[in-house]
Amino acid sequence: MRRPLLLALLALLPACAPNQPSAPQGSAPPPGADAFLDDLERRTFAFFWELANPDNGLIPDRAPGESFSSIAAVGFALTAYPIGVERGYVTRQAAADRTLTTLRFFWRAPHGPEPDATGYKGFYYHFLDMRTGKRFETVELSTIDTSLLLAGVLAAQQYFDGDDAVETEIRALADSLYRRADWTWMQPRPPLVSMGWTPEHGQHDWDWHGLNEAMILYVLALGSPTHPIEPAAWPAYTATYRWGTWFGQEHVGFGPLFGHQYSFLWIDPRGLQDDYLRGRGIDYFENSRRATLGQRGYAIANPGGWVGYGADIWGLSACDGPADGDFTIAGARRHFFTYAARASSFTEVRDDGTICPTAAGSSMPFTPAESIRALMAMKERFGDDVYSRYGFVDAFNETFTATPKMGKVVPGKGWFDTQYLGIDQGPLLGMVENYRTGLIWRLMRRNPYIRRGLERAGFTAAWLDGSAEQ
Repeated sequence: MRRPLLLALLALLPACAPNQPSAPQGSAPPPGADAFLDDLERRTFAFFWELANPDNGLIPDRAPGESFSSIAAVGFALTAYPIGVERGYVTRQAAADRTLTTLRFFWRAPHGPEPDATGYKGFYYHFLDMRTGKRFETVELSTIDTSLLLAGVLAAQQYFDGDDAVETEIRALADSLYRRADWTWMQPRPPLVSMGWTPEHGQHDWDWHGLNEAMILYVLALGSPTHPIEPAAWPAYTATYRWGTWFGQEHVGFGPLFGHQYSFLWIDPRGLQDDYLRGRGIDYFENSRRATLGQRGYAIANPGGWVGYGADIWGLSACDGPADGDFTIAGARRHFFTYAARASSFTEVRDDGTICPTAAGSSMPFTPAESIRALMAMKERFGDDVYSRYGFVDAFNETFTATPKMGKVVPGKGWFDTQYLGIDQGPLLGMVENYRTGLIWRLMRRNPYIRRGLERAGFTAAWLDGSAEQ
């Protein structure tokens, strides 16, 4: 299939707009990096394209095997489809049709306070039944997962800009879905936004405050044309920021790397500052870069003595793990987890020797050479045990050699997951593409809702202020 013109043109443009800081230049990526990234993107895209329910567009939380759908994974899928078109994996018509099916489902699905609905007040349940699209068991109406879904909805709105009936309906449905979210209803303790709601217990007792993955939530809530929250929400969010140093890197801390990555799949962090970071003299790009290098420094130092950690084997984030509990490994008593938000920061250390490839890979725009070398080293060292049909499996652990609760133990190598998770596949694909062409950043810099949300929060950037290329 012929590579579309837009991607070819983007490849000729600089990854960073004029007058914006570019990625620091470390040592060059290893030979073969382009071919490796081509293969990685194609395989990772296939997770979303092949596993979606064609009748409603829902994406499984994990695969292989039976799974409920994750609405956040749907948001990542909607963001992935433009990448698939520009990379030539699927036609624009096929991607538009899949996108329209997805948006029609969310607009038409049961919406109300009933406990078996799909959503309420413009928000959606964290997990949905893959076939019926209704709430899975008793999960919460999730503000952050709805935000990740809506970010993908707006990415689709921005990309599908044609005049034909399908793309016109995509834009209209995307607008309607975004406008339906009643952010002020999710503020039982304003100006902050609650984490969620259930029909059984009402609003959660916890609110989102930073730094974490919820920057995109507040930007969307501030940018709403129908139910916007007040600008005071952003300083309330940053009021709990913690500034410190981790392995020589001074930054705002958050332990799992996904908190330094998720929002920046859609929000271009280059040159982006709020009052807090203006006072520290850096932007959000630099903050994520330092957090990533701090994690890599931790792996090189390896204070926990985990097998395999080093300059090219690193990255802690939310991911699967081998088992829950204490195990004696090589004569030492160790504690392990299954799914957990693994962390390495001055704010928190939660480490059981489990490495998550998306942690290093989704930081590729911030630390390109280090991230590419890490992913290529993982693939070279472990082969099919870590890299298979849909790219990287979710996690591996060279220390764990006992009987696992999930995944497999390979003699002489350690534990390997056998699952792929949508919420880890999506950021990896999108951030690799942002590193290579800036595609998603370029799309979303033009989105009026993203721009309005950032402006109302007091953000500045050359691209936001209009003094740099859009």
